[in-house]
This record gives sequence, C-alpha cells and structure tokens, in this order.
Amino acid sequence: MAPPKVQALALVDCNNFYVSCERIFRPDLTHVPMVVLSNNDGCVVSRSNEAKALGVKMGAPWFECTALAEQHGILAMSSNYALYADMSNRVMNILSEFSPRSEVYSIDECFVDLTGTPQLRDVSYAMRERIGMWTGMPVCVGIGPTKTLAKLANHVAKKHPRSKGVFNYNALSPEQKTQLLAHISVEEVWGVGHQLTQKLARHGVHTVQDLRVAHVPTLRAEFGVVMEKTQRELQEVPCIALQEIQPERQQIICSRSFGGMVTELDVLKDALSTFAANACAKLRAQNSHAAVIQVFLQTNRFRKELPQYMPSLAVPLPYPTHDSLEVNRWASYLCERMFKPDYQYKKAGIMLSEISPVTRRQGDLLEPETTSNAKLMQALDQLNQRYGRGTVKVSTQGAFKGWQMRQERKSPNYTTCWDAIPVV
Repeated sequence: MAPPKVQALALVDCNNFYVSCERIFRPDLTHVPMVVLSNNDGCVVSRSNEAKALGVKMGAPWFECTALAEQHGILAMSSNYALYADMSNRVMNILSEFSPRSEVYSIDECFVDLTGTPQLRDVSYAMRERIGMWTGMPVCVGIGPTKTLAKLANHVAKKHPRSKGVFNYNALSPEQKTQLLAHISVEEVWGVGHQLTQKLARHGVHTVQDLRVAHVPTLRAEFGVVMEKTQRELQEVPCIALQEIQPERQQIICSRSFGGMVTELDVLKDALSTFAANACAKLRAQNSHAAVIQVFLQTNRFRKELPQYMPSLAVPLPYPTHDSLEVNRWASYLCERMFKPDYQYKKAGIMLSEISPVTRRQGDLLEPETTSNAKLMQALDQLNQRYGRGTVKVSTQGAFKGWQMRQERKSPNYTTCWDAIPVV
C-alpha cells in the first residue's frame, strides 16, 4: 500500500501589507522609510524595511517616534482601510485560482492547500509572479506539512534572500529540518508570544527544535493542550484543520476610540448609531440575529489627571433582531442611562451577543410580536453595497464630527472611489 501523501500547505503572506498598498499607487515612495499608523494616527501598525532598519518598533506610539522621523525623514501615513480591504480581496481572488481549498487567515495572509500539486516550487513562484503582476503586491510563500510549519517556512522565506521569497520545508531532509529549527527562536512559532517565550525558557526551551522535542507530559501539564497541539504540529502531525468556510460569529463588537474628547450626549448617541448600523449589517450578512445588546462608554485611561468613568450596560432584547432601527433605539436608551455630563469620553462601543440563525426564533408569551423591517433592511443593504458604505444611514448616523476618527495623513481611496482613481 502506498504511503499517504504529505500535506503541502502554503502560507502566502503579503510583505509589509499596509505600506505596500500605499507604495503601489505611489512608486516614488519605494525606497522611502515609511510607516502606517493606527486609528487616530496613534501607533505604528506597519513598517517598511527601511523604517525597521532605523529602529521603529511595531506598536510604538507615533509621538514617541517624531524625533527619529525628523532625523531620518520617515514618512507616516494614516490607515486607509477601504484601500487595504480592496487590495486584500484582489490578492485572495488570485490565490483561489491555484487551489480549490484555501483559508483566508487575515487581511494579508492566506493558507492554500497545494497537496499533490506537481512542480510545487514552480507553482509557488507563479503565485508570487501573478500577484505581483496583477496587483503590484510583494508576497512570500512558505510551504509545510502543517499550518504551524507553513508559518515558520514563510518566516524563512522573508528573512533569507537565497530563498527568493519561497521556502519549502517539505523538501528538506530530516537532518536539515533539525538544523533549521535549532537556529530559529521559539518566539517565532505561531501563537508563542513574548511572555510565553520567557516561561518556556525557564523549562530550557529556547529554539523551535527545543519545543519540538520537549517532554510532552511536562509541556501539557504546564502549558495546556494548546501547546501540545503546537508541538505536534512541529512534529508534522496536523492538528489545526484548514477552515474553508468561515464560522459564523457568536459575538459582534463595534467600537472606536474618538478623534477627540466627547462631552455631549448627542455626539455619543451619534457614534453609537454608526456602530449599531455596522454591527447589524454584519449580522444580516451571516443571516443571523442577536438577543442581547451591550453598550459601553470609556474615558481616557491614559489621562490620569482626568476623572475616570467606564460604565457598561447590557439588556436582553424582547425578540432577537438584526434590525438597525431597533438596535439603535436600545443603544440610544442605554447611552442615556449611563451618560454623566461631568466626564470626557474617549471611546464607546456596542456588543451584540447570543447570536443565532434567523431560522431559529424563540417567542415571548409576555411581549407582543414586533413588526418586521426585513424588507427595509434588505433595501438598505442593497443600496449601501451598490453605492458605497454609509450611503443610506440610520438616525443621525455620522452627523457629528467630534467623535470621528482623526486621519490627517490618509491617502485617497484609489480603488473604491471614482473621484480618487489615479490618472496616468
């Protein structure tokens, strides 16, 4: 009997994704050290290789980097989420042509099942070439028998120029695998962060190879079953399956830090109406409804000199719903209950939970059945999909500017707005 085929999972990862999206439409920035900032231009969330070499750390507050930026001419850009989402969709659509089985893991990463594919290395280079030609996006490809090893292979593809952007762990001999893993820090393993690295070090685990051959009962007793799964993945035993269909969300949270301090009730209610509309749109997209709504407000916990207040209220809804108007009414009511005029609010949000399919509906003997706005919500979604998000709004949604995100360095929406299409 023929031995079973070794699984060949390719992790395709876009290099410095947010920065690369900006450079595709601004070729003059190709060798300029640059970063992309988080909401309200707060922290560094993407860095070019030039910025990394200058010492800019991931997650660093931008105000702490301004002196270094002025010294070396580092360019900072605001996040342009519409552009990044569209570029991600284009890359993922290209990858779907190479295999019928794939999993979009994040906005810039995708697992592609290439098991049984002949001339695997040529196919991997073809993926890189087509993505580069059709979108301009630089990517690296790591291939391994498990998801964890595919992630490590991608790390090698990025770090070692000799790989030319593609690294196939499956092609190594047992001796080469041992030698490679012995030279990679355990911190590079998928799911092992800085704190866990320190705990593992106390058990003599410093490299990926150390973790691979560690005593299994001790590892499980100290770190739990998740770490044991990671170890088995490093031993080429698949424990994390490819998710071709994204599971439905069991909880939806929409929140945002404000561009400035908010002190007025109407401004807070306006922000929450936007969050309610976004959350309900996500509910309807997965054909679900929610039975519980929670609203929270927060002051700026980093401003110790200001009075702090962080209330949160949750209520069960009379009937499960995905109606934006209904959810907005409850969000507004809860906001009024919690609001105190003596505080400066920096963040607010809404959480929908106890989510179930719309085909599953539990009635209430004590509450009258509410009128359904299903057709209205369907029309709202269709108009927003056709003419752009936020074309049709709920309540005063977006009427007040005080809470909205600060994006002083944002690039145009090159691919999603007719007025911003680049002119050659």
